Amino acid sequence: MYKKPIQLSPNSLNLYYECPLCFWLEKKMGVRRPQPYPYALNAAVDILLKQEFDSYRRKKELHPLLVANNVPAKLFSNQKLLDQWRDNFQGIRFYDAELDATLFGAVDDVLEFTEGKLAPLDYKSTGSQVANVYDRFQLQLDVYTCLLEKNGYQTIRKGFLAFYIVDKENGFNDKLPFRKEIHVIDTDPTYVPNIFKEAVNLLKGEAPACHSQDCQYGRWYGGVNNCLRPN
Repeated sequence: MYKKPIQLSPNSLNLYYECPLCFWLEKKMGVRRPQPYPYALNAAVDILLKQEFDSYRRKKELHPLLVANNVPAKLFSNQKLLDQWRDNFQGIRFYDAELDATLFGAVDDVLEFTEGKLAPLDYKSTGSQVANVYDRFQLQLDVYTCLLEKNGYQTIRKGFLAFYIVDKENGFNDKLPFRKEIHVIDTDPTYVPNIFKEAVNLLKGEAPACHSQDCQYGRWYGGVNNCLRPN
């Protein structure tokens, strides 16, 4: 039986989608996939963007990126609550008493529309030429929308991705220039409770028989085992 308190984030559910066995090993046994090299620059940009957006929030002004993209919303005004929702160890949370498990996520920002309806805003920085909206971004914003609604907020069922794309055309000049874009995607929170329940129930049971067919870590592990077997 699973003994630890179960707390799952969008990243956890994304791992469950990718490979249930990798998910089970990490969450139940503490055996994690090899971690990628940390993207320190992305983390630094994330901190700077939070500071910048918060400065406009304090002044009760619209951020220029929202104005330029005709987003009819203001920044969520409750800074104290937003700081809690941003915290990686706290986040915005929903405890499911039936499952005895918690779903949580650490948002970057939240937009407030007419009648107090909310939408998640996530910052993304990239060195690619184009802004790619990956499936994990969709899942992330779907979970955030679900959590907002589970906490009693109305949403517009949309999520916003603020992309800061490194501009490589005009040189460095001791500054890292960015192109800025906002991508708006429809969010669907309705399937999130079911996938959350599936993932929780998996942790309470036995390990899946094998890695997903497309799991590169499973292929690597199988290759290592083959190399170690005697001829």
